[in-house]
Amino acid sequence: MATLPAFFRRTETPAGAEAPAVRLAAVPAERDPYLLRNLPHDDVIFWGKKIDNSHLVRQTDPRGGRPCWNVIATAGVILALLLGVLAPSVANRVAGYQLEALRVEAQNLADERRTLELQEAQLLSPARLQQLAQKQNLATPTPNQVSRLETKGESKVAMVKK
Repeated sequence: MATLPAFFRRTETPAGAEAPAVRLAAVPAERDPYLLRNLPHDDVIFWGKKIDNSHLVRQTDPRGGRPCWNVIATAGVILALLLGVLAPSVANRVAGYQLEALRVEAQNLADERRTLELQEAQLLSPARLQQLAQKQNLATPTPNQVSRLETKGESKVAMVKK
């Protein structure tokens, strides 16, 4: 009854009843301040025993393999369906990357071709050819230095006689 609220206690004595005898509580001796209280279940002792199961052989379950193979087959079918659904979108994305890479490469090649054509035009310009001729001491031939070959037959080809 220690946990009941205070209004359930009867402290008044009924009429005609004797007053209860007062109990004297024993005064506890001085307690050691460094003494710890008991731990819960301090009286329970667990004993350990070594168990060696190395000589035991596990028995196979005769029905255990079928569910495993069913799960593996189901997972394989689901994986195949998933790959079948995702493969076209992955292929389209890869093709798009390749197409963009080819466009960039075509643009780079066109730029390089324009650069090479410009360099060729600069190298073959008449002013540059004239400079090279002067550096190598080449001169334009005079009209009397040019000899033209006369062709006797205009459309005939020389043939070797046997």
